[in-house]
Amino acid sequence: MGEKSFKKGFLWGGATAANQIEGAYNEGGRGLANTDFLKYVAPNERRADEATFEQTYASLQEAKAHEDTYIFPKRWGNDFYHHYKEDIALMAEMGFSVFRMSISWSRIFPTGFEEKPNEEGLAFYDKVFDECHKYGIEPLVTMLHYDFPLAVCEKLNGFESRETITLFEKYVRTIVERYHKKVKYWLTFNEINAVRGFGPCGTRESDGKVRYQADHHMFVASAKAVILGHQMMPGSMFGAMYAMSELYPATCKPEDMFKRLQARRENWYFIDTMARGYYHPYAKSVWKHHGFDSLEITEEDKEILKEGQLDFVSFSYYRSNTVKKDDPWFNVGGSSNPYLENTPWGWPVDPLGLRHCMNEIYDRIQKPIFIVENGMGAIDQADENGYVEDDYRIDYLQKHLSAMADAINEDGVECLGYTMWAPIDLVSLSTGEMKKRYGFIYVDMDDKGNGTLKRTKKKSFNWMKHIIETNGKALDEKL
Repeated sequence: MGEKSFKKGFLWGGATAANQIEGAYNEGGRGLANTDFLKYVAPNERRADEATFEQTYASLQEAKAHEDTYIFPKRWGNDFYHHYKEDIALMAEMGFSVFRMSISWSRIFPTGFEEKPNEEGLAFYDKVFDECHKYGIEPLVTMLHYDFPLAVCEKLNGFESRETITLFEKYVRTIVERYHKKVKYWLTFNEINAVRGFGPCGTRESDGKVRYQADHHMFVASAKAVILGHQMMPGSMFGAMYAMSELYPATCKPEDMFKRLQARRENWYFIDTMARGYYHPYAKSVWKHHGFDSLEITEEDKEILKEGQLDFVSFSYYRSNTVKKDDPWFNVGGSSNPYLENTPWGWPVDPLGLRHCMNEIYDRIQKPIFIVENGMGAIDQADENGYVEDDYRIDYLQKHLSAMADAINEDGVECLGYTMWAPIDLVSLSTGEMKKRYGFIYVDMDDKGNGTLKRTKKKSFNWMKHIIETNGKALDEKL
């Protein structure tokens, strides 16, 4: 293991999403989003196979019918909308040079179909970006982080329709024109390779041509955003974000090894197409596996994909997985790994897997990478002052950041930066809970939205501050 210091200009920060922090779902002219109808289900009432982030058209309508009785945590988040100055000041105190956040599409175009944007929504993000720049923090902005305008979901089923490309392009043009002097780093979509499970298409569908056609429309929409951004903002950098868990074959049995190749291609399919600008030949085998032979891809689409290649590849990394021949595996899950310990939520802790994943992506794509989510959800026990002794989080991050340093310094991976998920406690995507906490900053709020919203520093706050101010050198210090 070599020295852990990083090159000058490495971007240190944290990552969030509008639908998990902003709140104020009915303020400032914002329209309703699909995420406003993801209901809270207590852990003891949740089915073993139930994921609270998954949404079907039926579950959306059922939630709307019970709007007065269900609890919808993503409507209040951690109230960043009213606390952004305080929160950004705390991030600046830690030494952040980058803050990953997303824009809520329905705050700019309340239904998605308006011709003119909502000025109050645009002005809110102006204030957030100005606050970031006051402290020398670069915003890293995700254009779509799962939260569609509700009307786009209901009328068009998200990106199932080509019309959504046009609506998204209008939204992109609006925010790029408005913020071209304030935002250099952009992500078009969040975890786009998780599209078959939740989020980006607006509603859940079974695997098949409908889902993959929607994927294709997202590829085109992303490429158009990149082309437009490069035209309007010379020097800007565009990526997309992928959910990446390192994947190992469960054994060295040839069938398990080949299953690993097939399963990994389910992720490479997205990265290859968007970062290379064309469909790899193995795409046909992926389509065939999901029950169809081809997609509706025009010659114009092909030209757009080629011109709108990504500048960098960003990804989330929380865990690794294993896979064997008969596993019905897509992105997370798979077979257990007896060599690793798990978090309280059953996620294997594998720092070396992060180094492996960084090398795997960089070797394949040969473009800069950006780690934009990494962290550990835990049940933090705060004292009467809101202080948390989160040594477990420090241990997790020390090991993962050290592995990241080795990938950069020893393996030669070009990495732009690191944004930990999440710098401040927020509503969990996967469970809808506040008690699944990730942050360096504790927020006094429970799963049902009760609490003072007071922000307090955890032990990990000052630890991470020290890591950043030494630009990683302190990772060599004993915990």
